[in-house]
Amino acid sequence: MNLHSLKNVTGARKSKTRVGRGNGSKGKTCGRGTKGQMSRSGSRRKPTFEGGQMPLVRRIPKRGFKNRNRKVYVLVNVERLDRFEDGSEVTVDTLRKVGLATGTLERVKILGVGELNKKLTVHAHAFSASAISKITAVGGTFNVIS
Repeated sequence: MNLHSLKNVTGARKSKTRVGRGNGSKGKTCGRGTKGQMSRSGSRRKPTFEGGQMPLVRRIPKRGFKNRNRKVYVLVNVERLDRFEDGSEVTVDTLRKVGLATGTLERVKILGVGELNKKLTVHAHAFSASAISKITAVGGTFNVIS
């Protein structure tokens, strides 16, 4: 047996059915049946359509309120800012370079968890009250980015 002598098994290559070309080959209704929603041209159903029964999306109870305009922050604790040198300026960009503010979120909030031992100038979008007190207690300053 050689490659040039191979032939298809009978029925392996089936020709495409030409629909709507006379009564001899699925003419008239073209295999769609008679009447009804799906027999019409341009008919389609939504992917969620369940044959008229109440869709799953509407059967499941909804709870709570989701604010579309909420502001989501990347949270950074004060104790993690100790890795920067004393007297340095900490911005959102430097936090991203070091890997403290990861993800696609734009805003950064500094929280007051832990202790801070270095005098820093911290720029962020938001600060907790305890973070502000710990930064100023060491002699550092904070700037809120608008």
